[in-house]
Amino acid sequence: FTPLNFLGTVYNVIIQAFVDLRNLSELLAENPDIVDAPGAQALPIPRKSIGMSVEFRDVFFSYPGQTPGSGLQGISFYVAPGTTTAIVGSTGAGKTTISRMLFRFYDPRSGQVLLNGYDVSKVQQKSVRRAIGIVPQDTVLFNSTILENLMYGRHDATFEEVEAAAEAAQIKSFIEGLPDGWQSTVGERGLKLSGGEKQRVAIARCLLKDPPIIVLDEATSMFDPQGEKDFLAECADILAGKTVLMITHRPVALSIADRVVELHDGQIAY
Repeated sequence: FTPLNFLGTVYNVIIQAFVDLRNLSELLAENPDIVDAPGAQALPIPRKSIGMSVEFRDVFFSYPGQTPGSGLQGISFYVAPGTTTAIVGSTGAGKTTISRMLFRFYDPRSGQVLLNGYDVSKVQQKSVRRAIGIVPQDTVLFNSTILENLMYGRHDATFEEVEAAAEAAQIKSFIEGLPDGWQSTVGERGLKLSGGEKQRVAIARCLLKDPPIIVLDEATSMFDPQGEKDFLAECADILAGKTVLMITHRPVALSIADRVVELHDGQIAY
C-alpha cells in the first residue's frame, strides 16, 4: 500500500504543477498598461553627488473605479535639486499616489511629471527607476542572507561599499554582532528581524544604490522615538546632495525638510 499512497502524492503534485503553469502562462500573456513611448531615450542622470529636480505640473489622476473628483486634482509643486521636501497629509490624501506617479507606475490623466525637466512618460521607464531610490513603509526582504538583501540595491557593489552603506544606516554593528554576521539569514519576508532592523536594512539598500532622488515613504515609522531622532540627526550627512521626498505624518521628521507640501483630498492645502 505504501507505493500506492506515494503515487497519490505524486499525482497531487503533478496536478498542482499544471495549475501553476497555467497561472504563469496567463501572467506572461498580460500586456502592461504602461509602456515606453516609441523611440524613447534613457533619462540623463547627472553625477551622483548632484540631485535632480522633481516637478509635478498640474497633475490630475484617479485610480480605476474611483468616484469622479477623487484622486489628485491639479497638483503642482517643484523640488529643487539637492533639497528635501516633506509631503504630509491624512490617510487617503494622495501622498503615496505621488510616489507611484514619480516611478511611472501610472500615467496622469492630464498634466506632467518631470525629472530635471524631462517628462517621465517620454523617457525609458528603466532609466526613470534607476534614478530613484525608495525606502518603503513595508520593507520587502528575501529569505536569504542579510548581505544578499543589502546588495539587492546594487549587485556590483564591493563589500567595502556595502559596509559603508550599513554603517550610514546604523545597522553595521548589529549585523556584525549576529552569530553568522553578514551571512545570517533574515527569514521569509525578514521575519527574523524586528521592524526597526528591517527598516534600516531598507535604508542601507537604498543608500547603496546611491540614486540622485530618494523617496522616504514613512521610512521612520518602525523606529522608536530615540531611534528616529538618531536617524534624522544623521540624515544631513547621509542625504547630502540628494533630492529627497519625505512622505510622512510624524512631526519630528519635518525637522530636516527644506519645504513642506500638505495634501488634503488630493489637492495642495499648503
